Amino acid sequence: MADIDRIDRKILDALQREGRLPMTELAQRIGLTTSPCTERVKRLEREGVIEGYHARVNPEALGRTLLVYVELTLSSKSTQIFDAVRQALLLEPRVLECHLISGSFDYLVKVRLTAMREYRELLGHILRQIPVPAQSNSYVVMEEIKENGPLTVPG
Repeated sequence: MADIDRIDRKILDALQREGRLPMTELAQRIGLTTSPCTERVKRLEREGVIEGYHARVNPEALGRTLLVYVELTLSSKSTQIFDAVRQALLLEPRVLECHLISGSFDYLVKVRLTAMREYRELLGHILRQIPVPAQSNSYVVMEEIKENGPLTVPG
């Protein structure tokens, strides 16, 4: 874990909420001059604490209003099978997130699509890529209450 002090926490909090914040304004908000603030941000980037800056795109503007979580349960498990599933899910651009889970199922997959018809096609495509039979359970999101909230920085 990176060595993060109180000022770094303020920087991370501000940048998570507004990644395009000009350095002069960021410095002013956290109580530093621009030069030391810039150096701290560069260090946080170099150490991998800050992994990048991204635009948050409104899914409705792209017609991607259907959000579905999918549980996948594999009928058998091995390193080779997990590797094959991992590759199949990494290559599918409509998969936003995929997590290998401990518990009653193996994977939790988050997808965002335009319509249920597209979801049926995607699920069939994913299941055909998996080298063993798999069971799926789907959960269609009715309302997004909170998504992509900022991480709390320990300390």
